[in-house]
Amino acid sequence: MSDQLAGLRADSLAATGSPALLVIDVQRDFADPALLASWGVDEAGLRSVADAISRTAALVDAARAADVPVVWVELAYDPSRPWRASAWLRTGSPDSPTGDFPCVQGTAGAEWWGLAPLPTELRVRKRFYSGFAGTGLAAVLDELGTGWLAVTGLTTECCVLATVTDAAQHDYPVVVARDATAAYTAELHESALANMALNSADVRSAEEIEGLWAAIGLGSGTGFGSGTGTGSGSAEVAS
Repeated sequence: MSDQLAGLRADSLAATGSPALLVIDVQRDFADPALLASWGVDEAGLRSVADAISRTAALVDAARAADVPVVWVELAYDPSRPWRASAWLRTGSPDSPTGDFPCVQGTAGAEWWGLAPLPTELRVRKRFYSGFAGTGLAAVLDELGTGWLAVTGLTTECCVLATVTDAAQHDYPVVVARDATAAYTAELHESALANMALNSADVRSAEEIEGLWAAIGLGSGTGFGSGTGTGSGSAEVAS
């Protein structure tokens, strides 16, 4: 991306409406280093995940300070409603049991890891990769008056990519935080970022995203995002 295009994109965001920050799947089953190591994730991968979680937490703090609404998108898998396509891909049979899928709702594996929503912040529970698939996320964003999105979380090549792709197809300009997202290998992470940069998102650092918020006066009494971080609780709409 040229500096000129980057500047044009940044300058135009003020006219698109209020931003929101999506935090995607920073949950124990995707983030606990002991669990990831047992899967074979190497030290570099573990560091990348830990660093992305730390930067996501800092960006969440910055969003709260700037009155940017934080929307928490989390996997809450229900084995009684099996995802047959994924079961088929994993095992060769769409009728395979799915109770060992990650982030089964109500289990420790589904809990947030290293950061957590405030009781007043909105949460959207999903059963597929994309935060938009079969959920009320689009309606939540519409109710907030969202004009564009910043996106963080795990993992870059899976649920982040799927959600960002759908966000673009819902006509939201999207900015992805390159250093507040992670995959388990650098190759997967960089490939997914390149994919999004080509097709669906502007890719910047978390610090640059904070700069975008500051550039349009967020947190300075302009009215952007006013009250949107203090909704009535969780939005938990599944397919």
